[in-house]
Parts: sequence; C-alpha cells; structure tokens
Amino acid sequence: MEQFIVGFIRGPHGIKGNIKVESASGEFDHFYEMKEVTLRNGKTGDSKVFKIESIDEGAATLYMKLEGLETPEEVRKYNGWELIVPRKYAKKLEKDEWYIEDLKNCALNYYPEQSKDGLAVRSAPTTGKAVRVGTITDVLEGGSGDLLEVCLAEDCDILADNIKYTSGGKVRVVYIPFSFQFVRNVDIKNKSVQLMHLWILE
Repeated sequence: MEQFIVGFIRGPHGIKGNIKVESASGEFDHFYEMKEVTLRNGKTGDSKVFKIESIDEGAATLYMKLEGLETPEEVRKYNGWELIVPRKYAKKLEKDEWYIEDLKNCALNYYPEQSKDGLAVRSAPTTGKAVRVGTITDVLEGGSGDLLEVCLAEDCDILADNIKYTSGGKVRVVYIPFSFQFVRNVDIKNKSVQLMHLWILE
C-alpha cells in the first residue's frame, strides 16, 4: 500500500497528550477523513501506528489526539516525526500538483532538440530522443520554493565530467528549482520529467 507524508509532529499541546501537527500541504480538510495514522521517524525509519481519537483545527495548526499518548512527555518522544497515511487520505491534487512520493524515482530527461544555441525554445519538444540526465530522489523546501534533488546519471555523455562527478569520482547530487522555467511535462505515469536547461546542473 502506498503511503504519503501528510504532516509533521510539532510538539505537545496542553497537558492531556494532544499534539500539534503541521500539514505538509498547508491544508487540513483531508485529515478529518482519517481513522488512524502512522508516525515515522524520517531519520531512522522507526514507525508506529496510532488510532485517532479527535482532531481540532487552530490558527495554521491542527491539534490531534492519538490513542495511547496521554501526556506531553509521551508526545515529545515523537517530535519532528512524519505523519504517514495511505494515498486515499492524502490531500486531493489540484492542477500542476504532484505528490512527492510520485516524483521520487522519476527520470529527469533532456531533449537536445529543444535547445537552440544553448537556449531552450518556447515550445520545447518531448518528441525525438530523450537523454536521461539523472533521477529525482526527493523534493526539498528551499528559500524561494521547492527543490528537486537529482542524482546525476553515470552514463550520460551529454554532461561534462565536472558536472557528473565530484573530485572523488562519485556521482553528484544537484538541486534544481521545481519551477516551470527549469522543468516541465511532469509525467507520473511514465515516471518522466523534462529538464529545460543543462546549465542548471553545473
């Protein structure tokens, strides 16, 4: 079963074991459909399933009571942990929105025909031969927007050696702004995303 991160534990609320929840999407409506939730430590992978007793909405925060957590001290053990639920309980997507879990492992493809004198043309083609320059491994929050974490492909000869490898010979990881200027044509079904500019990988 596919699991999605819908929020993060931000500490206790009150003295009865309620928790403060930050919504990953900034919205709360989809939380009211949930009957249970998995808490997961993003660093260690440890997880535990809890039944939801109650949900109350505050100013930009959700207050949730989980069965078995009765004190602020018990809640603090899970501070910073992720809230994981099946896909059906995740926020419904709007146009040009994607789940992070769906973007992971998508190929980042570049079409040499899309550029002219090194600049991407306005009507960038998705036909012709695509060159896989890397694989999207995560989506991170940046100062001015989300960033795609990309592991560059070892066998991509369209990239210069100084782009592909560090001094130690390891494949590089780069971060690309997740914006229309740099990536387009997100195709979750075929696990493909189009890169618009090679220079952003430098």
